Amino acid sequence: MTTPIGAYGMIGDTRSAALVGPDGSIDWLCLPRFDSPPVFGRLVGGEKAGWFSVGPDEPANPSERRYRGNTATLETTWAVDGGRLVLADSLVAEVTGRPLPSTLLVRRISAEGRAIRVRVEFRPRFGYARAAGRTRRHKASLVIERADTALAVTSGTGDMLSPDTPTLIDVRPGRPVTIAMSASHRGPLHFVPPAIAATEAERDETGWARWADTLDTGPRHRQELIRSFITLRLLTYSPSGAPVAAPTTSLPENEGGARNWDYRYAWPRDASIGIAAFLAAGNDREALGFLAWLVHASRLDRPRLPALFTLDGRPAPRERALADWPGYADSRPVRVGNGAGTQHQLDGYGWVLDGAWRLTQRGHRLDGEAWRTMKAFADQVTRKWMLPDAGIWERRDAPRHHVHSKLMAWLALDRAIRIGEKRGGSSRKLRHWRTASRLLGEEVRLRGYDPDMGSYTSAYGGRDVDAALLLLPGIGLEPTASPRVAGTIDAIRRRLTAGGPLLYRYRDRDGLPGDEGAFLPCSFWLVQALAQTGRRPEAEALFEDLLGLAGPLGLFGEEIDPTSLEHLGNYPQALTHAALVQAAEALDG
Repeated sequence: MTTPIGAYGMIGDTRSAALVGPDGSIDWLCLPRFDSPPVFGRLVGGEKAGWFSVGPDEPANPSERRYRGNTATLETTWAVDGGRLVLADSLVAEVTGRPLPSTLLVRRISAEGRAIRVRVEFRPRFGYARAAGRTRRHKASLVIERADTALAVTSGTGDMLSPDTPTLIDVRPGRPVTIAMSASHRGPLHFVPPAIAATEAERDETGWARWADTLDTGPRHRQELIRSFITLRLLTYSPSGAPVAAPTTSLPENEGGARNWDYRYAWPRDASIGIAAFLAAGNDREALGFLAWLVHASRLDRPRLPALFTLDGRPAPRERALADWPGYADSRPVRVGNGAGTQHQLDGYGWVLDGAWRLTQRGHRLDGEAWRTMKAFADQVTRKWMLPDAGIWERRDAPRHHVHSKLMAWLALDRAIRIGEKRGGSSRKLRHWRTASRLLGEEVRLRGYDPDMGSYTSAYGGRDVDAALLLLPGIGLEPTASPRVAGTIDAIRRRLTAGGPLLYRYRDRDGLPGDEGAFLPCSFWLVQALAQTGRRPEAEALFEDLLGLAGPLGLFGEEIDPTSLEHLGNYPQALTHAALVQAAEALDG
């Protein structure tokens, strides 16, 4: 049976991430980084794509799954007749300064009550062709190689694991077993003894706990917020600082449908929202890291801001389908690459300049390169705001004059003006931005608002609404007490409801077949909008309802099925967790 998306736990090392099912199976892990092909890809590639499972070799059910405190270590406990089996999974994040591989997966197994026989299946595959590797032995380790990637796995018990064949290991109380897997890509392969791997996993837990202690979240919902911050940091590619939208590709927005996209790339929008989220928790270092990545990634395309980048700041690869991959729950096609990279999306400029303004407000003066970048973006907005675009949702129909895009373009100019005034910038350039801002604001108020509906609309001349307009109160074009703001919020709640606290992004056709689930970030934006407009009791009740929809490990996907309440889309989703943090910030005033 297919494991529900929301039942997976994520472990990671800030270079890649693995999804671990309730049965102890790693069904997704790309190496050496998020956007590489998976070595364990059963999640969307079927049995041929490989997995790595550890669990009791007798009837049992997971009795408890949790993260160990405020860490990235996932713990699964099974109850068996007369005992318990505990599996702790970690990917070691901090390897700098020690002779460790950049990828070190540590699976620690312990038994309580009696000896328990454990079944291990190690079935790696390589590349999108899902090819098996060459196998050899090196002392106590099993080595599997294919092209420029090599894996070494050791159990430390004298039981030699075999690829594609189950291995049985007896685990006794007081004598835990550690399975360590190291990986190499175009470099030397490190063999890490299991005892050292276990020590490094413990060190990793200590590091995460200390980092979590630095987060200033306040007492309300602290555990949910810390889990979101850990998730956001796990989804930040540490070599470059790129924010990864999600660690997966092609998890469906509707089971059995074709809305399956590759989210293993970095969106400037996510970096900007990450700036706001980490500043709210007093973690300026992470926020500054996102700005540094934005400046670096955009250097080749400036003044144009692409919708997304690779982790290195390059254009996203061409979107293609893997014809023989079955997909999650028969949801096809499975896609690699993302065609949205070539779209014109006007809203991105607003997100980025708002992030730069938040840092400026915090007292961080933009360096010369960062300020030149922001000025180039503002100038680009003055040239492009009057053109239609693809919008925030990366629709595949014809470009339109999306009202949210125009609002974000206005925000870009407003924030550029504020930064320029604070820095004492060129008065000529500031006048130019003010003129464009005034013209744009007048047009949006005139063409983007429908008096009969009492609401801003999805696009000029239309009668539909867009949940992205819930960001209106925080943009500043309209006062938060404006009837237009209240009318827009109410129209979205009424016309886009998916039941309870859930909302659809939009309901008009978008050039794609099939439907999708309710979009979770929009629900958290609704909380934020209600709090910003003084409707705090509504906002607080809605927030509590949304927290109750998290997966059993506190993780959120991109969407949720309004009927079954199962999570949908790529998982876990950085945008959802960042929106959760911002909603909590709005509730705290």
